[in-house]
Amino acid sequence: MAGDRSPEVFFCRRRFGLLLLAAAGLWCGVSGVKNPSCHEVKTAFQIRQIGPVKLVPDVPTADSNLQICGHGAQTCCTKKMEESYQMAVRRERKENIQTLNFELKYMIVGHTTAFQATFESLLHSAENHTISLLETVYRSMSKEAVEPIKELFTDISLYLLGAQTSVESIFSRFFDSLFPLVYSRLINPGITGLSEEYTECLRLTRQDINPFGLCSKEAVTKLEKSLWASRMFYQALGVGIEVLNATEHATLTKECSRALVKMQYCPHCQGLTLIRPCEGYCLNVMRGCFASVSELDDPWRDYISTLEHLTNEMAGSRDLQLALLGIWNSINEAILHAQLNGPHLSATVDKVCGQPEEKEIKHLPDNIVQTEEIIETQSLTMTHSTTLSNKRREFINYMKRSKTLYASLTERLCDGDLVMKDSSTCWNGEGVVGSYTSRVVTNGLKAQVNNPELKVKGLDPHIGTLINRLKQFNQAAAENTNLKTEKMAIREGGSGTGINEEMESSGDCDDEDGCQGSGDRSHTKDVLRVNPDDRNESNPAVKKMGTTTTVIVKPSPKHKEDSNMGNQASSSLFCIVTTFAVLWHYLS
Repeated sequence: MAGDRSPEVFFCRRRFGLLLLAAAGLWCGVSGVKNPSCHEVKTAFQIRQIGPVKLVPDVPTADSNLQICGHGAQTCCTKKMEESYQMAVRRERKENIQTLNFELKYMIVGHTTAFQATFESLLHSAENHTISLLETVYRSMSKEAVEPIKELFTDISLYLLGAQTSVESIFSRFFDSLFPLVYSRLINPGITGLSEEYTECLRLTRQDINPFGLCSKEAVTKLEKSLWASRMFYQALGVGIEVLNATEHATLTKECSRALVKMQYCPHCQGLTLIRPCEGYCLNVMRGCFASVSELDDPWRDYISTLEHLTNEMAGSRDLQLALLGIWNSINEAILHAQLNGPHLSATVDKVCGQPEEKEIKHLPDNIVQTEEIIETQSLTMTHSTTLSNKRREFINYMKRSKTLYASLTERLCDGDLVMKDSSTCWNGEGVVGSYTSRVVTNGLKAQVNNPELKVKGLDPHIGTLINRLKQFNQAAAENTNLKTEKMAIREGGSGTGINEEMESSGDCDDEDGCQGSGDRSHTKDVLRVNPDDRNESNPAVKKMGTTTTVIVKPSPKHKEDSNMGNQASSSLFCIVTTFAVLWHYLS
């Protein structure tokens, strides 16, 4: 009965109450409310390989030595664990950035390797092409000229790969080595082997005598722009790798490491291993940590624009393969010019270096130099050129998508499983909340003045060096081309061609698209049209025609007239016209 207070009833109720208390105590022990366990914290510590598991206590304790995650209550963390957490967040951020950069770096490294291999293949083909034609046309000096030609292409290779030299000095050395051979084998084929002193005299006086006229300078002019664009493009790939590597190893400040630990691992200290940071909270921490890195945004965007420009510069009339195959034309024109001015050169050399010993001519009587006429057409395969063009197009289209690499870095670091985007609760650095209520700052150093999560002192010196590196490279590319002028023209008046925005930013205009050599070349906003003056440069490829002419080299008034004309020529076109005029004279 309800009112029964007999000893038996009281005893039964007491026993029932004790059972309830025991059950409640057991439940509290299992659920971790009254006697919590650090088992889940220890599991997370081990899975993430943060440090030795023995650092994690079995049950929460009161640790007053915590520097980051102290909250005045019992905790599953110790000071040693905080130190391990700091090392872990630095390692994790490095791995995160490496993951984000992997595809981009793989593309640049792969293109660098392919680009260098194509360089070497093109140089080898052009070298063999030049030597082959030299053996066909100038047999009397071909064997001795092989070494200077090999040295020429070796120097060009080193120049393309960034050696501290110039196209002008490369060809100057080559023509210095070529002149003694031309003089002793073609202009005066009766001369015996020249002494070292006489050969050196010819080499030293070559620039003063100027036996090759303007043809030697034309060789430099034709090649300089093409080789320079390829050289700068190759250097640009190295700069890109340098910047990516440096940002992956960017040093995190002590304040940043502490903020990252507070964001990611302080919840673990309270047994909250599954809670994630609020999105706004994560953005503030990341934007504070990578404030210096985000300053790379503007120079990186300019760097991508420079790559687009250099890609366009390497197409069409400045195609590397065409330029290298055209070296033979320049050499041949220079030799013909020297032959046509032979008497005048001989007289000048005699005054400067003296007269060398002569002997009877056996292999070519009457001072006759046999010259096989080579008519050059576009019959050579363009496999290498096409391959290089396709690789450039694929590469630049991919690189353009990375323009916002540093502007979007912090958002990408907070993406994925790191933050809680679709949950009703998240971690705000102090506890579990429904939403993050503090102000979210933007990217950049200036904006971090208002960052509520950490203080940013200033620009990282290493990042400052990278910024200067990018700016210097971009400036060098702009100063040596008309990129700066084009950017200004576009800002002031637009392209004026009526080309739509999509086409202007495609970066796909090259020799395969049929947009080279036309009046309305498509170009990106930061890419300039190729100089129209370069469109008429020859596209050398060889098709041998079985015709042979004979040039008789003898002193005569005709040679003197030709000499005077050659010295006054203003372009390589005159060299060619004069050559055929003399050939016609002797054939008629």
